[in-house]
Amino acid sequence: MRLIEKYGHGGDLLTAHQVFNKASGEFLDFSANINPLGPPAKVLDLLKERLETIVHYPDPAHRVLKQKLSERNRVSDDQILIGNGAAECISLILLGLQPKTVGLIYPCFSEYEQLSVAFGAKINSCYGKLELDFKPDISELNLLLLESDLVFIGHPNNPTGVLYTMEELVQIAEQAKKTNTYLVIDEAFIDFLPKQLHITLLQKLERYRHVLIVRSMTKIYAIPGLRLGYVLAHPELIGKLQAKQVTWSVNQMALIAGEAVLNEREYEDETIALVKEQRNYVKQSIEEQLGWMVFPGQANFLLIRITDELAAAELQWKLGERGILIRSCAMYQGLTSQDFRIAIRTKKENDCLLQALKEVAHEGIQP
Repeated sequence: MRLIEKYGHGGDLLTAHQVFNKASGEFLDFSANINPLGPPAKVLDLLKERLETIVHYPDPAHRVLKQKLSERNRVSDDQILIGNGAAECISLILLGLQPKTVGLIYPCFSEYEQLSVAFGAKINSCYGKLELDFKPDISELNLLLLESDLVFIGHPNNPTGVLYTMEELVQIAEQAKKTNTYLVIDEAFIDFLPKQLHITLLQKLERYRHVLIVRSMTKIYAIPGLRLGYVLAHPELIGKLQAKQVTWSVNQMALIAGEAVLNEREYEDETIALVKEQRNYVKQSIEEQLGWMVFPGQANFLLIRITDELAAAELQWKLGERGILIRSCAMYQGLTSQDFRIAIRTKKENDCLLQALKEVAHEGIQP
């Protein structure tokens, strides 16, 4: 079987087309964690109206979007850096702060390690414990902070969906302050959570000047093709990141979309309600109908462990032949060959997935 995650990520429709000989539009994609509602209609209309503005350079200082994000997050303009997706934001953090050692808590987003190694950092690591819902033992995390110049924490974490409490975040930030370690909290999926679960150190950045928060606008607003993300941190840190950013790295259409989506509060509320309802529905259905383990988490995706004789790669292949894409998690350090991840989509799409899962499980595929 050919590897579908050829480049280490989900949502690779071109590879899926080449592997399964289906047009990209024929797939139901559960491998990428994007808002199932698609981009807000008003934003798509605005992009069409403003298409002629591509003849002009985008604002290199991102002033309008930065002001809107400043108002939304209740921080000053100089605490924000806007990037060409969260990936560029992570790159700029590594380039701007130049850590020699980077600490990771496995399993985690693969880009942390790939970019850190690419920029010359040595990797230190510890592992989330199954009995702690994939959170690390505090003594091991403290050691990781002590031995690392910079530590990444996903919150909610990808691919586990683990969410830390405010007490835990404060404890980690305090320890990182003592060890003089930069703490990067990746909140790329936090906008999918109900407001009461928006647990963040955002309003404590003045106390924790070593903390950087990374957020994505591509997932919640379903615009990953445009690439848009931002960093929230103390102005001194933002300045170090900006010094490494290529001029005009954020394109004109991404800036227009970013400015527009922040007005879509009703769309955001509808998304949160849909994800909450369908997440519970899919989780319960898989547990009751298939008997597989669905890990606890708080995000627009689920991490699942197959408990019978079926590898995640085989499941992925059989579903791909049916035009459904999932994310095998076998390559994540800290997970197993039985683990896979699915995005939460609409009720109709989720029902298609659930039916296909039952069919494949019933076939009793042997390794």
